[in-house]
Amino acid sequence: MATVDLDKMLEKIRSTQWALQDIDWEAPGAELITEEQWPRLRDFMADLVWIEHIGGRGFAAMAKSAPTETLREIYTYFYAEEQRHANAEMALMKRWGMLDKNGNMPPPNNNIRLVVDWMERYADDLDYRVLGTVTPALEVALDGALCKFLLDTVKDPVCHEAFAKINDDESRHLGVGFAVMEQYGQNKLGSRINIGMARTLGRILKPQMILGAAVHFPLLNKMRDNVIRAGLPEEKLYQSMAKFEKIGGRTEEGRSNILFRMVSTHMKIMADRDKRFYHVPVDLLVKATDRIPQWALPKKPSWVGEVTWRPTDSSEG
Repeated sequence: MATVDLDKMLEKIRSTQWALQDIDWEAPGAELITEEQWPRLRDFMADLVWIEHIGGRGFAAMAKSAPTETLREIYTYFYAEEQRHANAEMALMKRWGMLDKNGNMPPPNNNIRLVVDWMERYADDLDYRVLGTVTPALEVALDGALCKFLLDTVKDPVCHEAFAKINDDESRHLGVGFAVMEQYGQNKLGSRINIGMARTLGRILKPQMILGAAVHFPLLNKMRDNVIRAGLPEEKLYQSMAKFEKIGGRTEEGRSNILFRMVSTHMKIMADRDKRFYHVPVDLLVKATDRIPQWALPKKPSWVGEVTWRPTDSSEG
């Protein structure tokens, strides 16, 4: 993989910013959403909006802990871009009649509520290397499976226009993510690998990380099953997970990143329903979280009110 010049990448990010008002949300094409598609697409899009915000919260934490000023500024842009993606996806839902009469989103499912609460509590204290490895894996899943599936099944040209802009942003997120992962690998080559492994295990065995796995794994399982139920062929999901392993492991430095190997293995297991040793207990967690009453769930964070479909809103970033 070619080395990414982060200073040049930052300049490119600055020069390619876009806004919701760049898109004509009233253009023809909304009628192309079929009655059969509508209910599954509504649930899919609602999950997608909230997942974008979870990713954005991760980038906000990385902007605080990144080792260089250039990376801190890049991640600040990425945070704003994830918010913009969520708002664009909400604008599509508004266009397709999927919001309530007040223009509000369907409420997030219990798994998303739990993950959002965990991110609010612990993301700022997470090790930068952990966030820098998990985030590209989720970006590959989002870009390679979910968004591609949406474009393959939805004929509305405004959807394609919006996701062309979103996917351009995501490609830069991935470029930076894989470059940073390789840098971690360089620091663990040779005699340093055992020290690196010990430090890595120390990072991931903290109580908050174990709690994070307990809330993130059910959400990934639910998202996996929802997108398959909506019509994504399982083979496409496997290909997306293989893409993360192929790109991240293309160089010796990437393969030396212990966190990368762990996350890559987990993503492949999560995608494969035949791995019952993993899916049986995680599915039990999904069922348990589905039964949590609304009054017992954590309060929604303040930024939930900033999710908007309005093109001229100042929260667009």
